[in-house]
Amino acid sequence: MRADRLVSLVLLLRQRGQLTADTLARELEVSTRTVLRDIEALSASGVPVYAERGRHGGFALSPGFRTELTGLNHDEALALLTAGSGRGEQVFGLGSALASAMRKVVDALPEGHRATASDAAQRFLVDPETDLLSRRLVTEEVPGTTMVEVRRAVLAGHKLRIHYAATGRPPEWRTVDPIGLVTVRERAYLLATRSGEDRTYRLSRVLAAEELPETAERPNRVDLDRIWRERSARFLSGGDHIVVRVRVNPARREELLDAALAVRAEDPDADGRLRLDVTFQDMRHALWALWQLGADAEALAPESLRVSLRDRAAAVAALYGESP
Repeated sequence: MRADRLVSLVLLLRQRGQLTADTLARELEVSTRTVLRDIEALSASGVPVYAERGRHGGFALSPGFRTELTGLNHDEALALLTAGSGRGEQVFGLGSALASAMRKVVDALPEGHRATASDAAQRFLVDPETDLLSRRLVTEEVPGTTMVEVRRAVLAGHKLRIHYAATGRPPEWRTVDPIGLVTVRERAYLLATRSGEDRTYRLSRVLAAEELPETAERPNRVDLDRIWRERSARFLSGGDHIVVRVRVNPARREELLDAALAVRAEDPDADGRLRLDVTFQDMRHALWALWQLGADAEALAPESLRVSLRDRAAAVAALYGESP
């Protein structure tokens, strides 16, 4: 886009000083004639760019010229730089674009704000790859070409054809009307409709995607936060999901929540433990999750889960009660 090229041209002249039209053309990957037109456009818009004639001539900016974001204060700049240090932007394939934008923000800050904001941003770390227990955050990978097609269709409002691998089913092609993209705990989802029915697709299961020229059937305005809440509620109330009442050692709470689908209630217990109502995918999922916590978690309901855990514990006790 021309606006991006003009910004890049100004930054090149600011950072490297006087440059010839040929050098600028090579850097910007355009023709010399295009560079001359861009120089003329910058001059007409008030940017003090001037030409030096002669063998060692070229184009340069007037000494001291800066493109300052005069309305951006220190805390606002710090917020942008800190947000840009997170990992979530990688989910939608926008990491390199964000890095480029952050460089432009830093370059455009007034001199007094630039050094302090950059230094302060180094003091904040957002979503590191591991937590204090050395548990690694796993970001689901989505091929770059696939992500570009999905993102373009979402932003352009075009229909999208995806090759999707649903759990337990062979991959198949399907055409959807994309609504928006959501990222939750390093996982990305495409919210869409298919033949008028709500659909939510996990992007890591999209094997290939193709933006179609047809206009998507969707509203002009959208409240993604509301749609996500509604779909989450329907997901948790459907299928074979079960709600388990459990007593857990507070030190193991996060492990329990990492395994569960959702928490419906939480209260302190008299002995210092916590009582929680948590949702699991099914009985097998609940049995697996609570077994990992050993004596630090006790299932209080349903009774069928207590019986299954007791039977498994008895079988293990019998196995280790005998001499090898």
